[in-house]
Amino acid sequence: MISFLDCTPRDGGYYNSWDFPQEVMNDYLISMQAAGVNVVEMGMRSLKNDCFNGACAYTTDDYLRNLIIPSEITVGVMVNASEIVGELALVDAMGKMFPEPASSSPVSLVRIACHVHEFSKALPASEWLKKQGYGVGFNLMQVADRSQEEIEALAAEASAWPLDVLYFADSMGSMNPEQTCRIIRWLRTHWKGQLGIHTHDNMGMALQNTLRALENGVTWVDSTVTGMGRGPGNARTEELAIELADIRGRKANFIPLLSLIRRYFSPLQQQYGWGTNPYYYLAGKYGIHPTYIQEMLSDSRYNEEDILAVIEHLRLEGGKKFSLDTLDAARHFYQGEPRGTWNPELLIGGREVLLLGTGPGVANYRAAIESYVRNKRPFVLALNTQSHIAPKLIDARIACHPTRLLADCEEHTKLPQPLITPAGMLPEEIRKALQGKTLLDFGIGVKSGAFSFEKTHCILPTSLVFAYALAVTTSGRANNILLAGFDGYGAGDPRNQEMNRLLDLYRQSSGSLPVVAITPTRYDVKSKSIYGM
Repeated sequence: MISFLDCTPRDGGYYNSWDFPQEVMNDYLISMQAAGVNVVEMGMRSLKNDCFNGACAYTTDDYLRNLIIPSEITVGVMVNASEIVGELALVDAMGKMFPEPASSSPVSLVRIACHVHEFSKALPASEWLKKQGYGVGFNLMQVADRSQEEIEALAAEASAWPLDVLYFADSMGSMNPEQTCRIIRWLRTHWKGQLGIHTHDNMGMALQNTLRALENGVTWVDSTVTGMGRGPGNARTEELAIELADIRGRKANFIPLLSLIRRYFSPLQQQYGWGTNPYYYLAGKYGIHPTYIQEMLSDSRYNEEDILAVIEHLRLEGGKKFSLDTLDAARHFYQGEPRGTWNPELLIGGREVLLLGTGPGVANYRAAIESYVRNKRPFVLALNTQSHIAPKLIDARIACHPTRLLADCEEHTKLPQPLITPAGMLPEEIRKALQGKTLLDFGIGVKSGAFSFEKTHCILPTSLVFAYALAVTTSGRANNILLAGFDGYGAGDPRNQEMNRLLDLYRQSSGSLPVVAITPTRYDVKSKSIYGM
């Protein structure tokens, strides 16, 4: 007997604030019954109400009574253990969340999601729920890196309480089928009841881990439509339904589900972008909470270099528990207080500075740019490894992002120009990789909403190399700044807005210099033509 549970309204709600249209929920319930799903977790039960969330964040009995629920479907909800082991007494919290007994409620099953440190305190909720007539499941989170002794102890503790099913969750999406089997074996030393598994798809292993768990005696499995769920998402219901139809030897009707995916879930996935990718894969590999990746992907301030740098920081410092404070600290990956040893005024004081960006504008207008440099002799500063004009015309290069620097170290050592970088604040491995390279050490600090230009260091609102280049030029007391190769991005791309905000902040800063683009740009900056200069 396999219990096939879909938890889309609950786990998917982390993307759309649990706000699913009622007509969609009715179509969803019909599609679940047709696809062979026999348990549906319709959302959360929660006491928290500090922002707008949709109906599935609370999943009240009254809300459920307004839905058309097929008789073959068992309705479940989930409770976070943190809400029943917090300020309120457990009995009071449970009483507020479940004012009706199971005999009059549309809900039959309650699953409690809990971390290992909450397990002992939350287990008495099972006794309270059983007295109210509910089926009870406990979901143990983040057990992949626990020792055999710890997991066996948890299983022994669970066996003393009236649980109907004990779930374990691959919370970080880091497990493989062999690890799945090992955890099942350890749990089985003491837990003789039904076992369940909830898998995440960081490394593309969610379905494989689920199927291997079934082969090893797990009888409760869950999934979500299109994998919709926090971070990279989960095993996909449409795929697991196909596999379970074969295992059960029963035909299932997938047409309602596939139609609903086409009409509702696929457009929603395009909007929110759940599903695995290389960042989630790395997070799974290093045991980093997937919400870090989800937060960064939804925030235009984080480019590819930022995300990889944060992942590397969390790999070393630990990122199993999500915290916005930790994310903010991880993004500021320079070591120590802002400091430097080089004063850029020595090179660029009183001169015009030409910044060479990485856009196609440099290559497209190379001849005109080179002619201008030869005739007007500006100080030419190339971002990162930009090499579309003659090397002898570039006075210096500038780079500040540790991840980008690490990737480009070998190339920088081959390039002839000195490199402006916060050398004294970079990780040791980067300094070693740049050994032998002439480094002009200009320090950096990152502080939201701030530009500050000091003699040998700067404070920036972002670690973008463009912001660093503006600061170096301004601290160096240049006359003005020309931009080439700052083409911008396509219409609607949030990176354009980010750059425009940065330029606005720079213009408002004390000491800022005139900035003019001399090749085509989509940014809100004064423009001239390189051909008319």
